Amino acid sequence: MRMKYGLVGLILVASSAFAQEVAPPPVLAPSKSQAEAANLSAQFLGRYAYKPVPLDDVLSTKIMDKFIRSLDPDRMLFMQADIDKFMADRTSIDDAILNEDLDIPFSIFNVYTQRVLDRMTYARSLLKQGFDFSVQEDYPIFREDAPWAQSDAQSHELWRKRVKSDWLRLKLAGQADAAIRDTLDKRYKNILERVYPYKSDDVFQTFMAAYTTAVDPHTDYFSAAASNEFDISMKLSLVGIGAVLQERDGYTTIRELVAGGPAQLSGKLAVGDRIIGVGQGKDGAVKEVVGTRLDEVVQMIRGEKDSIVRLDILPADAGENGNHRTINLVRDKVSLEKQAAKKTVLPVVKDGVTRKVGVITLPTFYEDFDARRNGDKNYRSASRDVAKLLGELKSEKVDGVLIDLRDNGGGSLAEAIDLTGLFVGKGPIVQQRDAEGNIKVESDDLSAPAWAGPLGVLINRGSASASEIFAAAIQDYGRGVIIGEPSFGKGTVQTVVDLDRVARKSTPELGQLKLTIAQFFRINGGTTQLRGVTPDISLPGLSDPKLLGESSYDNALPFVEIKPAKYAANDNMAKLLPQLGTRHEARIKDDQAFQRFVEDVADLKAQREKRTISLNETQRRNEMTALASRLKAREQADDGVLRNEDDGLQANERSLSANLAIENARKNAKDVLRDEAVAIVADDVDLSQAAR
Repeated sequence: MRMKYGLVGLILVASSAFAQEVAPPPVLAPSKSQAEAANLSAQFLGRYAYKPVPLDDVLSTKIMDKFIRSLDPDRMLFMQADIDKFMADRTSIDDAILNEDLDIPFSIFNVYTQRVLDRMTYARSLLKQGFDFSVQEDYPIFREDAPWAQSDAQSHELWRKRVKSDWLRLKLAGQADAAIRDTLDKRYKNILERVYPYKSDDVFQTFMAAYTTAVDPHTDYFSAAASNEFDISMKLSLVGIGAVLQERDGYTTIRELVAGGPAQLSGKLAVGDRIIGVGQGKDGAVKEVVGTRLDEVVQMIRGEKDSIVRLDILPADAGENGNHRTINLVRDKVSLEKQAAKKTVLPVVKDGVTRKVGVITLPTFYEDFDARRNGDKNYRSASRDVAKLLGELKSEKVDGVLIDLRDNGGGSLAEAIDLTGLFVGKGPIVQQRDAEGNIKVESDDLSAPAWAGPLGVLINRGSASASEIFAAAIQDYGRGVIIGEPSFGKGTVQTVVDLDRVARKSTPELGQLKLTIAQFFRINGGTTQLRGVTPDISLPGLSDPKLLGESSYDNALPFVEIKPAKYAANDNMAKLLPQLGTRHEARIKDDQAFQRFVEDVADLKAQREKRTISLNETQRRNEMTALASRLKAREQADDGVLRNEDDGLQANERSLSANLAIENARKNAKDVLRDEAVAIVADDVDLSQAAR
């Protein structure tokens, strides 16, 4: 996959438009500790992985393919001659890892940065000319399997079409030629500048991702910094100032203030303010951070609880040469409530009767492992938060509950078990089989469920792992109705190995290895692996199964079954499902918002299947007119997926306020899938009461 670091470009290119004189990108080399980490990871993967894959020439070739694809997924940068040179070493990576020699991937990466410079320099040179949009020609959207350019002429032709496509989007959005030139020159310049701050850690992280995913789709490597971010995501807390930061035009910019955090409580910072310097302590010297990588600035701002960080701030409304000020903030523990469980109560009115459905949205199965291990009675976890929310919903006298697990990629296995226990009580939840074939039944020991009333679980293609364990157990017990689209299909269990601890390092140096050690199975003996959880009532989805889900991986484990565990299922839900399905079909037939959503999903699917896009202005305008005509009838509706307005801009090219407005509009748009799931739960309430 592509690198996902927020890298800030150094100002190495002349400020005048279309400048061509650029410094060569830095030549990066591996460190001794990186070579040691790769070797140690290989030893663990060869001995302790659930399905060990020998580190040989076959795996070496796969690693090479994945590494190259991660750098140039659309085959727009490298030439065929580059690939031929790389492939001469395709069977040598295994020996290189074992010999602690990582020169091969680093040499490839150094070619990559040079190719970025070459392509962006050429793309910027094209902006001097105009384009003829009256000719009939297409630009290939998807090039993941296209041939590499054989010559400079082929590469130039490919990039001519790429630049022409970018230009046409901005032209269709109403920009004048001069503005288009400025926008695109800045865009390509920014891409070029991103190669300069890369460090050897970035190269190593990318290479290790290629290695580990060649072994197993869910095996991964975390550098020391990445390990820290993983811990934060599980704890839902960190020590800092409580500000979401973003790189914009070389500045570290305040994107959001976390409610209750030091920054928000101080009243000294506002969204859009730019951090131009960071210092430590009450009187510490302030170091300028303009042009510094975002991740490095973040680490400078985080620190020990109750310590002081000094920030040199350029206000949002000030120009580059405007007055700035220095403020002191006391670091504190900041809770990341956006990733925590939340509830809302939605009414459903039918035939004069109102049913109240409590919706609990859970973005991830989080758990503060350290606090729990240390005996903290108030440690934070998903199941504890949901138990509290269920108590509140009971006091609000809801009739049913919907658990929204859409795009919940999983998390703690223990939390999946504990959360399921809140709805089924004492009993088996999931089975695990290790590499030796030993099977263990994981159970919950809650004497009685926290919620015994009507229950629905809303899932989509992004619901994976722990989400699937929960949904599968609810389905097997007949405890609730599963609604949505088939889930991801991840039926494996991972553990994290601290390589520094293994090597007895006193300081963080080698990172962590996440490897697959077991496979989980449903209590009915089946598995969610590959096939996912099939909903009882299906809803349309926006995702592309070819790109998202376990079946999209070429080395995913197969679907298998084992003996069922001993559990007592309730057949009440099975009896209600036909009636729930009938009511659902009748309702959505007359639901205009739902039908608009269905139409948009079909259009998105058709767009995905198009491999090319026209570069003819008339044809594109006709397509825009057709879409506008379709959307005109719903001008006041906020339930559609498709939008007619395309400004042709990337997120970092819009103002911060414009981006936030777009995000808020999406957030506040009518959620037709959730509303239908709530209506299904309300039907469950009606039918359950009628059956008594």
